[in-house]
Amino acid sequence: MVNEQIVIRPHRPEDAEPLRAAVLESVDEIGPWMPWCHPGYSPAEAHEWVTSCERKFREGTDFEFVISNPAGDFLGVCGLNSINEAYRFANLGYWLRTSATGRGFATAAVRQVIEFAFRQTNLARLEIVCAVGNHRSQRVAERVGALREALLHDRLVLHGLAHDAVLYAVLRSRWAG
Repeated sequence: MVNEQIVIRPHRPEDAEPLRAAVLESVDEIGPWMPWCHPGYSPAEAHEWVTSCERKFREGTDFEFVISNPAGDFLGVCGLNSINEAYRFANLGYWLRTSATGRGFATAAVRQVIEFAFRQTNLARLEIVCAVGNHRSQRVAERVGALREALLHDRLVLHGLAHDAVLYAVLRSRWAG
């Protein structure tokens, strides 16, 4: 899927090294909110992530997308995971490399993933869970029109410590696109 700013597409084997470079560039900004993002992020970890994303996409159990610019530069990741088929909801997650922030790329990618979810799946609800201090992720959720529903106490464990989180939802019944 493409818009004038970004492209989202499923992961491919050749994404492992660009993924790793993006993670290592972004440890200071992303690491506090996503513990998998650490200074020692290895080629094996990147390869394992990409391989897992490819398999889960084929199986229809997760839908993780690479975010890139039209030239193909790796900007980040956005996708659907923790899919609950019985209750028709999933987690919607996203992150951008540090050098790609502040230009609307995350918002554009999240909109495309929402469109994918409501066109290609039967999901009724997409949830975005952000640590209370993760203001950038909260702004993206608000820009796409997600409903701020709740403050969840001790919902996230980051670096071994429980943190409060904000729950946002995008509902098929209210999505105008």
